[in-house]
Amino acid sequence: MKQQLAMVSLLVKDYDEAIEFYTRKLGFQLLEDSRVTDTKRWVVVAPPGSTSSLLLAKAATIEQEKAVGQQTGGRVFLFLHTDNLERDYQHLLKEQIEIVRGPVEAPYGKVLVFADLYGNLWDLIQPSPVQE
Repeated sequence: MKQQLAMVSLLVKDYDEAIEFYTRKLGFQLLEDSRVTDTKRWVVVAPPGSTSSLLLAKAATIEQEKAVGQQTGGRVFLFLHTDNLERDYQHLLKEQIEIVRGPVEAPYGKVLVFADLYGNLWDLIQPSPVQE
């Protein structure tokens, strides 16, 4: 059996502000923005070249609204790999994105933690080179 995680749903307060953050500030690509109903859209973003993506899902109930930014109870939620942590760190600073921890060296590579526009925590990781 061959399987692959294709997409993760991320609760957002507003489609357009989420698209703005992920495409303008993080440099993700907008892969799809289709209207499903008068109030619901199918909005998919992903880092360039990624095989997985984020479905930006607008909170539709009070319970969902409470979960925006808290989908994992305050733990790091998403992990973004980079080929150059210092370059991306400087970009995050320029875009005034909150750096929560780091950058630091870890056994698996260089890492920092940043918060997205709703407070979800992300690890930005430059993996260590593979040792042979």
